[in-house]
Amino acid sequence: MKNKNTHDFIGLAKAVIDAEVKAISAMKASIDDSFSGACKAILACQGRVIISGMGKSGHISNKIAATFASTGTPAFFVHPGEALHGDLGMITGDDVVIAISNSGTTEEVVTLASLVKRLGTVVIGMSGDTHSPLAELSDFHLDIAVEKEACPMGLAPTSSTTVTLVMGDALAVALLEARGFTPEDFARSHPGGRLGKRLLVHVKDIMHSGDALPACSPETSLKDAILEMTGKKLGATLVVDSDNSLFGIFTDGDLRRCFEDGIDMKSVTIGEVAHKNCISTNVDELGVNVVNLMQEKEITVLPVVDEGNKVKGIIHMHDLLKAGIV
Repeated sequence: MKNKNTHDFIGLAKAVIDAEVKAISAMKASIDDSFSGACKAILACQGRVIISGMGKSGHISNKIAATFASTGTPAFFVHPGEALHGDLGMITGDDVVIAISNSGTTEEVVTLASLVKRLGTVVIGMSGDTHSPLAELSDFHLDIAVEKEACPMGLAPTSSTTVTLVMGDALAVALLEARGFTPEDFARSHPGGRLGKRLLVHVKDIMHSGDALPACSPETSLKDAILEMTGKKLGATLVVDSDNSLFGIFTDGDLRRCFEDGIDMKSVTIGEVAHKNCISTNVDELGVNVVNLMQEKEITVLPVVDEGNKVKGIIHMHDLLKAGIV
């Protein structure tokens, strides 16, 4: 028996990667008018895109459907075996079916394609044989042929499943571009993820306002302003004029400087030591942009004002951390 420790695992891994990269590179030659036709058919679809495949192709179909759905093309996976036992009722003539079979002869997939064609459903076939039954049934056929599998026995679907996945990604991205899909659109499909929070959370969603807002007038003594600042626990207080306009801001960093300069806290007003002409943001600004601004200016707190410089609130870096934006 061969010693297991003599296997060149790194060399084997690199060989698999080389084989799959070669297969992907060869795909470019097969992208033709059928690809464009498939994209146009999906864009014109009044229903949903249904993606179906058996075995490993089924797993890839599931992923392609998920990619479509998250990039602006409503789609879902239907198991071809289940479709032939009742789930066919999920498919209508307004839909587009992408049927995937590497051989193009998988019975359940071919039968499904044949049945939905009777409904008037557009069928986009993906197979590695342009003369297969699935290819003949398809309105548009996408060639996913590979010269050989990365598996040394040529049995386990490896290069073929990778190529199928890449073809699905090519469709999804082409459609994404055609639809003018934006990062904001993507975030709406991923509201629970970090990206969604970065693109959906605005300053108004997490700022402090009302009674939680640390604020005082320019005439307030430094001592009382410090009490306001420490009481609201944001490390700063806004200095606000009588008409609610932003006069300035006083932070714990400014307080340290007051101590260093020997300022008499009993005699000076907050207006005399506040930082005037300070940086601010607005209620509709994205939280991620505020993070970038704070990092650029090396600050941790920002006043929130409207177009007339009227105070609306205050936002701290901790608020952005809690919201999952940082």
